[in-house]
Amino acid sequence: MSKNSKSVVFSGVQPTGNLHLGNYLGAIKNFVNLQKKMECIYCIVDLHAITVFQDPKELKKNILDTTAGFVACGLDFKKSIIFNQSSVSGHSELAWILNCVSRVGWMNRMTQFKEKAGKNKENASVGLYVYPNLMAADILLYKSTHVPVGDDQKQHLELARDIAQKFNNDFKVNNFFPIPEPLIQKKLSRVMSLRDGTKKMSKSEESNYSRIDLQDSADEINKKIKKAKTDSLPIPGNIEELKNRPEALNLLNIYSFITNSDLEKILENMAGKDFSKFKNELSDALVATICPIGKKIKELKNDRKYLMRILKEGSNKAGIIAKENLDKVKEIVGFISH
Repeated sequence: MSKNSKSVVFSGVQPTGNLHLGNYLGAIKNFVNLQKKMECIYCIVDLHAITVFQDPKELKKNILDTTAGFVACGLDFKKSIIFNQSSVSGHSELAWILNCVSRVGWMNRMTQFKEKAGKNKENASVGLYVYPNLMAADILLYKSTHVPVGDDQKQHLELARDIAQKFNNDFKVNNFFPIPEPLIQKKLSRVMSLRDGTKKMSKSEESNYSRIDLQDSADEINKKIKKAKTDSLPIPGNIEELKNRPEALNLLNIYSFITNSDLEKILENMAGKDFSKFKNELSDALVATICPIGKKIKELKNDRKYLMRILKEGSNKAGIIAKENLDKVKEIVGFISH
């Protein structure tokens, strides 16, 4: 795709601090590729983070650590806008306006709220309930045309599209908000837990052996891959045979993505081999990619001023675009600006 000023990519990552392989392969690696082709805005979504209580000191640290992770993985703050969401007040302002456009019925259909709130949904924060409206505001504030999404965020992007359409229709401003298109990675939808191939790799899982953290040492990566759950069958010759083998599929998928190799070709070359030999190759590939990133993250974390400068620069650039678009929204809605 040629660089086009009208094509704007927006995506956000929660400030969980210690980024893991799932964040890298599922999102950030793709962000790095996209910044070569399109205008990209990458946001550390700290407003989303507080939908569940965060320790304030920990949140500040996590925002900076996530920024370090972005840069270490190859995001260039001179090419892309990198900032933290709360530093641009337009996100919250537009979210309120979109709260009044979005419908309660639409919110009630959001499956992620049901999953995150669990049985005690009456005790969940209102923020967690209207989180998808804030996500729509994040995207529409920059008139984004493309959003990289994983499987778990498809429904939220559909909602953002519905809200954009309804705003345009309600206020008779045809195409004011572009209808954002999903950018879905065809090769890999999710990186799963190393302990359970049916669950997404996540920081919230108790066992450290469920994930590869981007700051893991070579020894830690080797140990985790050695202990990663597989089955007793050898590597099959085709993808069809991996259907009911989630752990085997997950490890082969990770190898395919980390080495930029085609899964079918990997299966052709490795068919009949047992997983103990394959795990050595997977460990070597992960160490070669992840350890240099981890080293860079540690260096950047020691330079707090540099990370703050990146966020400030990004916030200033994002703020200019946000203000221009929000002023137009306020005019359309009928607010008086002074």
